[in-house]
Amino acid sequence: MSRKTILLIGAFLILALLVAACSNSGQPTAAPVPSAKNADGYTDISAEQLAEMMPDKDFTLVNVHIPFAGDIPQTDVSIPYDTITQHLDQLPGKGDPIVLYCRSGNMSTQAAKALAELGYTNVMELDGGFDAWKAAGNVLLGQ
Repeated sequence: MSRKTILLIGAFLILALLVAACSNSGQPTAAPVPSAKNADGYTDISAEQLAEMMPDKDFTLVNVHIPFAGDIPQTDVSIPYDTITQHLDQLPGKGDPIVLYCRSGNMSTQAAKALAELGYTNVMELDGGFDAWKAAGNVLLGQ
């Protein structure tokens, strides 16, 4: 190889490294919020998706399980699933992200349907509840 070819390859490699280094400014990227709504008008999310969303939490996390059996860390409010429509004053606006959970997913599914029927457009429900959250290796507080 000629010296000119070696210099060109070296310059190309340096340029490639610079482009790679500048493509992410070192800032963490926010976990994408799932957006595929089901037929009932809310989005099912997995324990893994919720865990990815937690570091940059920008949603209201609501425990709807009764009786109390524990909280996922960073829970904002507890509202019984069967009275959620009577406690809308404890929830953010209808377009703001809300994540509901219970123990297994049954109560939070009912609460998610009720909120979707009232026009809440950014409701997510933790599939499998905090049982799935714990099974994925995450912490549950207050058991």
